Amino acid sequence: MVRRLRWLAVAALLIGYPLLAHYTTEAAHSPALGALVALAPAVLITFLFAWNSPRRGLLLGALALACTLVATAWPLVENHFGLVYWLQNMGLHLVLLLTFARTLIAGRQPLCTRFAEALYGPVSVAHAVYTRQVTIAWAVFFAAMAIASTLLFLLAPLAIWSIFANFLTLPLVALMFVVEFAVRRRVLPDLQDMRIMDAVRAFRNDSARPL
Repeated sequence: MVRRLRWLAVAALLIGYPLLAHYTTEAAHSPALGALVALAPAVLITFLFAWNSPRRGLLLGALALACTLVATAWPLVENHFGLVYWLQNMGLHLVLLLTFARTLIAGRQPLCTRFAEALYGPVSVAHAVYTRQVTIAWAVFFAAMAIASTLLFLLAPLAIWSIFANFLTLPLVALMFVVEFAVRRRVLPDLQDMRIMDAVRAFRNDSARPL
């Protein structure tokens, strides 16, 4: 029951926050709400990180100081809350880009190869070559997402950028999974029994390990 409620809360957050964020980009008369919604994820994530850190007191104090500084510059934040949205969106894409790209450095194991070994154990040479190419593809994908987000933010109305950031990002990631799954079934027919959710599960189970 608790697990079900947790998943319902996550689903509500994934649906509710983008809707509210998009509303604030269209409701030009609500800059205060836009600023609050834009800052909420960063404040919440920082708070949770600080709370679970051995240096809880120090980090919570730093967060309180940061919130105080934001409060003193609140009119400026209200007038540029769209920039906060963009910075968060860009930050997410860049973190994911670096997560994949850094494992392509010589001497490191490509991230998708690592996922494959988490599912199957040692992989064949052909499978290793393919998973390296998939790692490159994911890095390129997140780079393209970051570029598209930036161009839309700079060149299009904020509400148009918001549609891309809030409503198209997750579907595009899901589409990338589907395309990669289809390509894998053609390139590596011996892995026909692997499902899309296996890759998602491997990412979740492996993400706690150091790269």
